[in-house]
Amino acid sequence: RRKLRTDVAAAFPNLSAEQLAEFIPNKEELNVIKIYCHKGEAVTLYVNNRNPILFEVEKALYPTVYALWVYPDLLPAFSTWPPVLRKLAGGADLMLPGVVVPPSGFPQVERGALCAVTLLGNRAPVAVAVATMSTAEMLAAGMKGKGFAVLHTYLDHLWEYGDKSCPPTLAPSVTDPASKEKAEDEEEPALSFSADTLQHVDLGDLSLKEQDGCATLMGKEELGEDKAAEAADEASAEVQQEAEDSRTPQEQMDALFNQCFFHALKCKVKKSDLPLLTSAFLRSHMFSCCPAGKQLDIKKSSYRKFSKFLQGMQQRKVLQVKELSKGVESIVEVDWKHPDIKAFEVPEGFSSASAAQDSKSEDREQAYHAPEIIPLYGVSAKMIPLFQESGHSFVKVNAVLCDCLLDKSEQDEISKLKWDDLLSRCLERMQPLHQVTFFGQEPVVRKGNAEPIDITVAQRSSNKKVTIIKNLELYGLDPQCVANILQQKVQASATITPVPGTKDRVQVQIQGNQIHHLAKMLL
Repeated sequence: RRKLRTDVAAAFPNLSAEQLAEFIPNKEELNVIKIYCHKGEAVTLYVNNRNPILFEVEKALYPTVYALWVYPDLLPAFSTWPPVLRKLAGGADLMLPGVVVPPSGFPQVERGALCAVTLLGNRAPVAVAVATMSTAEMLAAGMKGKGFAVLHTYLDHLWEYGDKSCPPTLAPSVTDPASKEKAEDEEEPALSFSADTLQHVDLGDLSLKEQDGCATLMGKEELGEDKAAEAADEASAEVQQEAEDSRTPQEQMDALFNQCFFHALKCKVKKSDLPLLTSAFLRSHMFSCCPAGKQLDIKKSSYRKFSKFLQGMQQRKVLQVKELSKGVESIVEVDWKHPDIKAFEVPEGFSSASAAQDSKSEDREQAYHAPEIIPLYGVSAKMIPLFQESGHSFVKVNAVLCDCLLDKSEQDEISKLKWDDLLSRCLERMQPLHQVTFFGQEPVVRKGNAEPIDITVAQRSSNKKVTIIKNLELYGLDPQCVANILQQKVQASATITPVPGTKDRVQVQIQGNQIHHLAKMLL
């Protein structure tokens, strides 16, 4: 706790001693939680009073929106229009045309500085981001291009770790007299967006879900930028489209589940992915096919349970679900020639993304070429005389053969050698090597025999099993890439650790007995 307080003081020097003691209390419960993002990055959370207050990535500390609501001036803040929040929550970075220039000017920040993102009319931050350029560079670029890389937003999974409260309403700090007078004159809000319109969007690293009962976010200035106006029009159009839909909410959710189900089977799932856990299919494939602004919620459908939904699809002979282990169901077979799958048309806006993803997958599959490995023997110093002359059929043991192949006790007794004996004696005295040729590269000769990829299952504390994979790099396989792909396939955490007793070799360690999945993936 003392070290954390020191790190926080160094990361956020504008915190006073009293604020620091309140931020990292001495006696209150402070929990440390380690989580993994979808991309595999390890993240450390610091939780106080059931709310995450800090998260640490690669030894860098970042505050959460919960912490910034208590200390809104902890980071330099940049404002944007309320409709832009939906874009940020959808995974977009904050572009400079979407940043509002205040009358008093921007806070001075350097490239790489940690910043907060607020909405007009409310000083409570809704996102944490890193500046991709300094303030001077932003102005020199004419406020065009990407200004901030967004790390964490209100309503994401990190926010869900807490009590899921809404941003407080904090009056903007007005330093310019003209602005203050203008703020007093304006009383009617120009725009209001409820959190109900911000529904589920897959972010790759984070997922956004709707939150009922949250306060309305207000904006008190007119939208002067085209992008913000377009975002507002899109949001209004979506609300209007939902209002015009004559179907009941339950029927709409059933239709959404059907759409995402067939979309995932047609564009996301491959035969090599089977068997596939039903929970992984829903989370990793169907959620990514959900249109922006909508959320899959099985409890709001007529099925109530995802297993019941899949049971209906099984009765239609679209797929086959089996319980491969007790209480765990997996999709074992899919009929991709089924009329419903063939007739399904990918919604507009997904086609290009799906095609790009397919092409990326193909590139990834074609990028790896198995190396050609040839066993060799190196001529040791003792064997040099034997190979100085070639082209002879060795039958009689001459002086060279005697010195190279016979022990001292054998030199007076053996005058002839069979060819097999001669060859075996010769190979025993030579140094084993092997030559590896990677695609498009020059051959590389290595000492020793070619080591196979080593896969073992070890038992850790509490009777937990882990699978350890070594020697991947010897075959041109990136251990980190293998760990990420395997982690996504089996939905278990994977780490990279040094191989004991070596300097530059690493091994992949993944929870559980994953030999079956790993062997299938490597083959």
